[in-house]
Amino acid sequence: MSRKFLRFLLFSLAILGAFPASAWRLAAQATNRFVGTITAVNGDTLTVKTDAGEVKQVEVPASALIRRVEPGQKDLSSAAAIQFSDLSIGDRVLVRLEPDAAGPNPPASQIIAIKQADVAAKQQKEREDWQRRGVGGLVKSVDASSGVIVLTSGAGATAKTVTVHTTKATVLRRYAPTSVKFDDAQPAPIDAVHAGDQLRARGDKNADGTDVTADEVVSGTFRNISGTVVTVDVASSTLVVKDLATKKPVTVVVKPDAQIRRLPDRMAQMLALRLKGGAQNGGAQNGGAQQAAAGAPGGPARSGQGQWSGNNPPPGGSGSPAGSGGNGGGGQWSGNGQGGSGGWDPQQMLNRAPAIQTSDLQKGEAVMIVSTEGASGVTAITLLAGVEPLLEAPAARDLLSNWSVGGGGAEAAGAQ
Repeated sequence: MSRKFLRFLLFSLAILGAFPASAWRLAAQATNRFVGTITAVNGDTLTVKTDAGEVKQVEVPASALIRRVEPGQKDLSSAAAIQFSDLSIGDRVLVRLEPDAAGPNPPASQIIAIKQADVAAKQQKEREDWQRRGVGGLVKSVDASSGVIVLTSGAGATAKTVTVHTTKATVLRRYAPTSVKFDDAQPAPIDAVHAGDQLRARGDKNADGTDVTADEVVSGTFRNISGTVVTVDVASSTLVVKDLATKKPVTVVVKPDAQIRRLPDRMAQMLALRLKGGAQNGGAQNGGAQQAAAGAPGGPARSGQGQWSGNNPPPGGSGSPAGSGGNGGGGQWSGNGQGGSGGWDPQQMLNRAPAIQTSDLQKGEAVMIVSTEGASGVTAITLLAGVEPLLEAPAARDLLSNWSVGGGGAEAAGAQ
């Protein structure tokens, strides 16, 4: 193995744990190597779908060097030699071809593999860490000189201020303009974070989650739309919505990874009442909110999804902020969205709302949408129907904004 290739490989491995596809995608810059996912194993031939979308077949001779590394492994000192028969569909591979290799099935000289099961285990561990040590909300202010970002988190009675401290060691990433997948997020300075952005941070926090020293931060600019459905085109997966703020029609693209849910009437009314401040934590009103959520179709609240995403994450790459299950955890009700008992967590209620399809939307019904803000148009991340009662509650906009990135509303991570 040449020193040049070894240095390149070690660099790829160093950032693989947080950014599997994005890190390895750099390898595709060379014509004699590529990165992708195994889609077929036949005889001594591998079929690999590259991160660029190409399908490549390579012959793997007995002389090829095959190594297995763990996600996030920073060197090859503990890499294990494996056999060709150990490779499976779904594994991530970095393939180096023989010099001057040609033909439809060029021979491979080296294969560095990360097993699909290892990636999944690491993603699950990081999702749990995002859930346990993560906070999220809308950016209120940014002080680049001190590295302090102030967020508003939650909505209505659960709203609070969160101070996020960043250091030189904090990993700062920014969602791509047309994606909420963590895997597509790119390194960006703190100057790229602006008031109104959605942000998720992971790190050491105080007991009530209002002060965090961040190990990792991901942020992005998204658009909020509240309006009524004008038309639905199931064939093209688009709908036209009349924006209540601008009074103009907006064409929204709904991709397969978008999250679409419908609030049952009782849940929508209870959320609206809470967001208007019409009920206090605890007591009969609170019990009614829990009962409404628990009785809604869709099963228990999810603690994460596999993806930035987000994302990918993620929703996406490993450790999806958007798949982290929100500020609450494990289906528990919390008074402030950060854990505890005796209160309520509106993000958990949204997670319990039943999922629907684009074809279930009806002309004239009200929807709330969080979308990417890209030059190519509006793409839905989260779409919530059954929201007529919420449109009268000003805090409802922050409710959906926080949920779309912090509460399981959009996929942002997971290896591709």
